[in-house]
Amino acid sequence: MSKRFIIVVLDGFGIGAMADAATVRPGDEKANTLRSILRDHPDLKLPTLEKLGLMNAYGSESAQMKFNPQANFGKSELMHFGADTFMGHQEIMGTLPKRPEVHPFQQKVDIVAQHLKANGHHVEIIERQGLRYVVCDDFVTVADNLEADLGMCYNVTAPLDLISFEKEVEIAEQVREVVTVGRVIVFGGTGNTMQDLYAAEEIKNGQFIGIASAKSKSYEQGYQCRHLGYGVNQHVQAPTILTKAGIPCVLIGKVADIVANDLGTSISCVPTPECMRLTLDAVKNTDTGFICTNVQETDLAGHSQDSAEYRRILEQADAGLAEILPWLTEDDLLIVQADHGNDPNIGNSRHTRECVPLLIYRKGLEGIKIGTRRTMSDNGATCCDFFGVTAPENGISYLNLLQLSKV
Repeated sequence: MSKRFIIVVLDGFGIGAMADAATVRPGDEKANTLRSILRDHPDLKLPTLEKLGLMNAYGSESAQMKFNPQANFGKSELMHFGADTFMGHQEIMGTLPKRPEVHPFQQKVDIVAQHLKANGHHVEIIERQGLRYVVCDDFVTVADNLEADLGMCYNVTAPLDLISFEKEVEIAEQVREVVTVGRVIVFGGTGNTMQDLYAAEEIKNGQFIGIASAKSKSYEQGYQCRHLGYGVNQHVQAPTILTKAGIPCVLIGKVADIVANDLGTSISCVPTPECMRLTLDAVKNTDTGFICTNVQETDLAGHSQDSAEYRRILEQADAGLAEILPWLTEDDLLIVQADHGNDPNIGNSRHTRECVPLLIYRKGLEGIKIGTRRTMSDNGATCCDFFGVTAPENGISYLNLLQLSKV
């Protein structure tokens, strides 16, 4: 039997602050991404999302968009701490979020160095102005990430002409075993040298030392990157579970960069029309399988605090969804959701801790309400339930509410 489970994530498209926003992320209690866009653009019309129940999930109508009694919808809270694209997608795929710690690499230099030595690596500690970082096996630096909020991530950086990305990832995985920050980001490029990395050293706030990513020349050619999240185990996530069971998985857009899919197909892209076209192609070329697409440009518009650009990207995504719907049958399931908010009018450019819409389409299914889900992992759990495979680490399937039979 042919059946497809499709998730389209409109990155940063929140529909109202979570109840805990005031304490978890002060200031976010005022956030409502959709409300801000509608206030700036009351004539906004997204016919496909309206049909799928966007206003139902939002809980209010606008001048141009109304409730749809036939829609199947709910909304979801975020279980991960904060409002993060990387952890949001790990959560969607079935990871039980663990709260990371925030601190400079200085607190972990000795632990990391000892752990790497214990695993047979040569370790050198570099000291500048009283701050230290690690060089492993001559070519792999381990230090603070200077681009994200300080103390939230560590970078593992290497020139890939001198050491393979696979070896670099092995080192990064061992770093991940003993640190508790949200992410260890391992990356490198070709054409650069250790001298380029050392020349990119920077110190911030007198507490953080790292290799400035852009200055390291890692992005110029042969760039490879992987994000290792705190408490993230790909083997208990939907893509790995599904592909090991022989069910194809296609990840499109930013999700291809941040979710492990070793046995599936991952296609990285940013332009929204291209992401939606690739999604349509995947639907046309997949009889049975899981497809997940991240529309990143909605999030980028939020970061730019540009509601007009946000509107333009939503209209592109809406048009793409309109092309996909006719290809779906009674045996397919389409989920449209977000991963957090990114209110363009909140007064800063960071993500916002908001509930996200959960819009569900199955040909012939009408008027189903699945309520407020405690975690976005319910989508990964539902996907695994849909295909009759082992459940992921986290989440409760809502398949029974949709009157859909399993494989």
